Amino acid sequence: MRIIRKFILFLILVFSFSCEEQGIFINCSDCVTEEPTKTDLEIKLDIGFYGAPKIINVYEGNLEDSVLYSSYEVSGTQKSIPVTINKKYTVTTTYIFPDKSYTAVDSATPRVRYSKDQCDDPCYFVYDRVCNLRLKYSR
Repeated sequence: MRIIRKFILFLILVFSFSCEEQGIFINCSDCVTEEPTKTDLEIKLDIGFYGAPKIINVYEGNLEDSVLYSSYEVSGTQKSIPVTINKKYTVTTTYIFPDKSYTAVDSATPRVRYSKDQCDDPCYFVYDRVCNLRLKYSR
């Protein structure tokens, strides 16, 4: 009996700290009735550096492949880019300062999941579509 409790606790911990970003529950307001083929890749930028220009490069696949999808210069804190579902995108952001520049890297593979019973009607929703490119440390 004690082994069963440990196993169940282990499964709960593994499930709770899983790297998969789809989660257990979905936001029904993000659901659509038709299966999507494109989505917006949401890129979160650092809000702590006011006025510092940021250069965003979006690559198809891994960064090492060097297949540039698009490039932007933004001054805001968030950017949405239309991308195709089930394709990996790697995003880099370069924060430019007068004396230094910093680069943050993240990747996402937007995927679709079908849910029959979590919302009022069966629907599709997209997960793993957020890239967090905020700097971790600042002085």
